[in-house]
Amino acid sequence: MTSNNTKSGFGAIVGRPNVGKSTLINQILKDKIAITSNKPQTTRHRISGIYTKGNNQIVFLDTPGMHKGKDLLNKRIDKIAVSSLKEVDFVIFVVDKAYSLAESYIIEYFNSIKIPVFLVINKIDLLPNKSAIDEIIISYLGKYDFKGVYPISASNDTNINYLLDDITNILEDGPFYYPEEVKTDQTEQTLMAEFIREKILYYTEEEVPHATAVIIESLNYNKKYKTLDVTALIIVERDSQKGILIGKNGSKLKQIGTDARLDINKKFDLKVHLTLWVKVKKDWRNRESELIRYGYGNE
Repeated sequence: MTSNNTKSGFGAIVGRPNVGKSTLINQILKDKIAITSNKPQTTRHRISGIYTKGNNQIVFLDTPGMHKGKDLLNKRIDKIAVSSLKEVDFVIFVVDKAYSLAESYIIEYFNSIKIPVFLVINKIDLLPNKSAIDEIIISYLGKYDFKGVYPISASNDTNINYLLDDITNILEDGPFYYPEEVKTDQTEQTLMAEFIREKILYYTEEEVPHATAVIIESLNYNKKYKTLDVTALIIVERDSQKGILIGKNGSKLKQIGTDARLDINKKFDLKVHLTLWVKVKKDWRNRESELIRYGYGNE
């Protein structure tokens, strides 16, 4: 849409790891563009989700959880989230518990920006009563001049409409940056790699899920059978992690591949044959060249 009465804007969704930022953007778009898990640091990249309704278009940036990372990868991930604050028109600050030092670390960055910050209290469906919600809200009073406070459940789509209405009200006149049917700027290869990594997060524990990277090595479309052959490489840091990931007689890797293939089939409405390989690259998370090779260069 290119008419003169369109409005648009960019917003960053920020917060600590595992507060539900990706679940929120998926719920807003009614589509899965960001992987989710119950493990921190699921999101590693800045992901654009494009919400278009009527004459309004909002580009939401789903950012990695803000934290003080130890290795080079996590320091870079945190930098991605922080830099996003300087490139948007508003911020959605997602929390799921009362104010603490972890939240103060993030709020400090808000003092250097002159844009509206919406405070979102997520996961209210997990709280016992309204008093518990009120306690969380009260803990943030006076910590920052928030544009508004929104108790929501991203998983249940509770109260998200109020947040969207108020964001829409602050949009300024501007063009649509994406066609109306587009919901994300991610490539098909990126989405496929992320779906695979989501299953690794689900089926592995401790250090293994965080020590992995996924690269799509080849995509070959078979016109005769209308199938897509996908080959993906999973990178780990140690031989022991490779063994855990593969599992006894290859059982775990097979389960990861089966579940990822089903998600890819559903997302792209295409029959996919997925082949997974595992390779060890020692200490890749602290090597600049490896980070760039695996898609974690500066964004």
